[in-house]
Amino acid sequence: MVSFILSIVALIVGYFIYSKVVEKAFGADDNIKTPAIRLEDGVDYVVMPAWKIFLIQFLNIAGTGPIFGAIAGALWGPVAFLWIVFGSIFAGGVHDYLSGMLSVRHDGASIPEVVGKYLGPGFKNFMRIFSVVVLILVGVVFITTPANLLASLTPKALDAKFWIYVIFAYYILATILPIDKIIGKIYPIFGICLLIMAIGVSGGIIFGGYKIPEITLANLHPNKLPIWPLMFISIACGAISGFHSTQSPLMARCITREKQGRAIFYGAMIAEGIVALIWAAAAIAFFGSTKELGAQMTANGGQGWVVSTISTTLLGKVGGALAILGVVACPVTSGDTAFRSARLTIADFLNFKQGSLKNRLAVTLPLFAIGFALTRINFDIIWRYFAWSNQTLAMIVLWASAMYLALRKQIHWIATVPATFMTAVSITYILAAPEGFQLSYSIAYPIGIATAIIALAIFLVAVNKKMGAQKPEVNAK
Repeated sequence: MVSFILSIVALIVGYFIYSKVVEKAFGADDNIKTPAIRLEDGVDYVVMPAWKIFLIQFLNIAGTGPIFGAIAGALWGPVAFLWIVFGSIFAGGVHDYLSGMLSVRHDGASIPEVVGKYLGPGFKNFMRIFSVVVLILVGVVFITTPANLLASLTPKALDAKFWIYVIFAYYILATILPIDKIIGKIYPIFGICLLIMAIGVSGGIIFGGYKIPEITLANLHPNKLPIWPLMFISIACGAISGFHSTQSPLMARCITREKQGRAIFYGAMIAEGIVALIWAAAAIAFFGSTKELGAQMTANGGQGWVVSTISTTLLGKVGGALAILGVVACPVTSGDTAFRSARLTIADFLNFKQGSLKNRLAVTLPLFAIGFALTRINFDIIWRYFAWSNQTLAMIVLWASAMYLALRKQIHWIATVPATFMTAVSITYILAAPEGFQLSYSIAYPIGIATAIIALAIFLVAVNKKMGAQKPEVNAK
């Protein structure tokens, strides 16, 4: 219990202290007019109040990630608490803030355009394809889960296929309509519900006599799967997630002052970390051990059942209702913004203005045709590839953020260190994973770490080269 409380406190203190360090390094300036003011178009560039933007950003990046991912990560035991805390403060918060604010500085540009600005045209073109693929995978992942759950709660005639059509119809509307018409109205409500749900569960665990184990570095996974790199891939949302960088430009087009970014981008990541911490602790405490948690998940269909059981037991009928909102509404609200982000990414690449409905449909409909086709593929395969792609995306965005800071002669290590770490995670995972090269961990570990070190060396050389190229310009002035 003490470790859990201290972890919550660490996340809050980390926000108030470290987010200011990151903000100062970036150079947030309220004298610079934001894209929402300069480029307002009534569709994507729309001025909204900061509190609403925070809740939308929180729900956009959350979905079921800090719940399902945290429960899966809890199978390794309380060591998961450490990754959630340190990941959120020193990796996820940095990643989310810098990706959001770099978008603000570049007219609300989508993340491939931002990456290309600092890592070059090769990375830009790669990211244009890679980020759209990740966004479509997210949209598909967040269709299948709620559709199956809704099918289990409704008459047989309303099967999963029916609910997939319903969710797709909603996605199309949310993707093409102005951001303040659907997303701006209902997301804050669901965001509040997700927070209330987490607070209620934590209260039920703390005051209900359940025992939250203290932090240990021991691997308590029932199947003894290695902590590195699997836990760092399983707990993405709630520690660091590349998907967040694709969502931040949506809100970068809505903020009215640059200094709102610290609370909106970094703050939403810390809020997500708190939610993840609560669910990881609740999952272990409620079932008494990681072995029992794993057995119950296997027997009852996974994390959805765990969420529903814990919520209903601790909070009664109200908790059951919130569980439905959390497990159904949250992934749906992340899926629709995934497709919306994909639309904007493609539009930015093609320089295809999105003011008219006709132009928005021209980009949107092909995206949904691809997404619908992917729903016919086994969900587990889609999820595994998304998990690796997600963390690889975070790695690339951190390297771009580090380059921005280096060129500003700021402390780039706040982004460089997590970028190096995530490089090791991503490379090691894809080398050893079943969907990757299936190498033994004895081979994957040294190659993954060596690749991260090489990437760091290349980055430092590139920084020195770019800084050298800037000197004549400085002298000329």
